[in-house]
Amino acid sequence: MQDTITRSDTNDTAAHPMSAQDCLVALMIAVSASDEDIRTAELVKIQSAVNNLPIFAEYDVDRMNVMAQLVFDLFEQEDGLDALFGLIRNNLPERLNETAYALSCDVAAADGKLGEAELRLLEEIRYELDLDRLHAAAIERGARARHMRG
Repeated sequence: MQDTITRSDTNDTAAHPMSAQDCLVALMIAVSASDEDIRTAELVKIQSAVNNLPIFAEYDVDRMNVMAQLVFDLFEQEDGLDALFGLIRNNLPERLNETAYALSCDVAAADGKLGEAELRLLEEIRYELDLDRLHAAAIERGARARHMRG
């Protein structure tokens, strides 16, 4: 046990233990922050997901601030996105990959427009989560349908 603690202290990614829900929140925040303009509609979408979806039923909402700070700190680093994806790979169960992508797409679509930075990040998330192209397209289509404006 002591050996594990020592290894964790020396490994930067292990120094940030993340729950599956933390990973989902971090990805949503990353999508929102990707264009350097965090919009109210995106924040409302993240808050709504955390408050209403069953996956977050036991989630401590105070962790959202911790995850936001983690994402912001990582985005200030040159290889911060790679570090974020490393944390996601290490802490998000594969069974939640489609959930993670769906939540990311919902945040990206929340304000009614997808910028180049958001599209690039969604592409990276698809790749990192190793999503089937057809499944990803269906998830994207669902997000677009849910956020269509009259």
